[in-house]
Amino acid sequence: MVFAATCSAALAGCGFQPLHSKKAGASAAGLAEIRIAPIADRIGQQLHNLLLDKLTPLGPPAVARYVLRVTLSESLQNLAVRKDDVATRANLVMRARFSLARPLDDTPLMTSNAISANSYNILRQEFPTLSAENDARARAVRELSDEIRTRIAIYLSRVR
Repeated sequence: MVFAATCSAALAGCGFQPLHSKKAGASAAGLAEIRIAPIADRIGQQLHNLLLDKLTPLGPPAVARYVLRVTLSESLQNLAVRKDDVATRANLVMRARFSLARPLDDTPLMTSNAISANSYNILRQEFPTLSAENDARARAVRELSDEIRTRIAIYLSRVR
């Protein structure tokens, strides 16, 4: 108990502030002022919807203070290969390049990248393999949405 109190006092002295604390409400208010630009393709729509839920859960802002632009790219890598040169495991790597800008001048205030790698088994049947690949893609999009939200919240907590 004494150790926890000592650690809390030390963290408070160094300026540490949890991102989700009551004092961090300013960054949550900043997140609610973001308009998310459309993202290409079906997987981009899924990322767009997840970001809407995480950044503006009460609906899009009437007047956006920021605009978020995201570009997705995806690659597949074979990880495990049998002796007969047939892959049995793959890695789906999804990258998101995103920028936060003011809507009027469109000059980026912050630009960053997020990467998610998810593995899946390649089976002899096509349908289970496709299902596993789609599941890996869905996991990647969820991870990217969390990473994007966190990085933007950190940025907004520092500039406000």
